Amino acid sequence: MGEITHVGLAVSDLDKAVDWYGKVFGFYILAGPFEFDAESDEPDNMTQDLQGPEVKKMRNVHLMSLGGIGIELFEFQEPQFKGETAFPHKGFFHICLIVDNLIETIERIVQHGGKQRSKIWKTSKDKPHYLVYTEDPFGNIIELYTRNTSEMYSGK
Repeated sequence: MGEITHVGLAVSDLDKAVDWYGKVFGFYILAGPFEFDAESDEPDNMTQDLQGPEVKKMRNVHLMSLGGIGIELFEFQEPQFKGETAFPHKGFFHICLIVDNLIETIERIVQHGGKQRSKIWKTSKDKPHYLVYTEDPFGNIIELYTRNTSEMYSGK
C-alpha cells in the first residue's frame, strides 16, 4: 500500500517560499537547501536523471509539517522557472492541508502575499466540515480542510 509522504512544488524563489510556508503553515526545514550545478557535478547525477538533462542549475529543500507530511520545494534556475501553468484539470493541480482555524489561515495566506481562490464551502449539513481553495504567492493551489479526508467524506 502507498502512503503520501511529501509533495513537490516548483517556486520562483526558494528562500521566499521557505519563509512563506513557515510563517503561514508552520513548516520547518527538514533538510537543505541543496544546490545543484551541472557544471560542477558528476556527469551521471541524480538531479538530471530525475528532473531531465535540460536542468542545469537548481535548488531544493525539504520542509516538514508538525503532522509529519512534507513539501519539497524546487527553484529551477537554469532553465529559469517562468511561472508556467499546466491545464488546471490535468494531472496534479493542488495540495490539501488540514488547518485548525480556516479563517486565521486564510488571513495569514493573504497577509503574506497569497490569495483566497474560492469561497468557503461547508461539506456536511450536520458537521463543521469546511473547505476552501487558496493559492501561494508562486501560483500553487492549496486546498484547506478543517478535518482529514476520511472525516470530510465518510458517509456520503
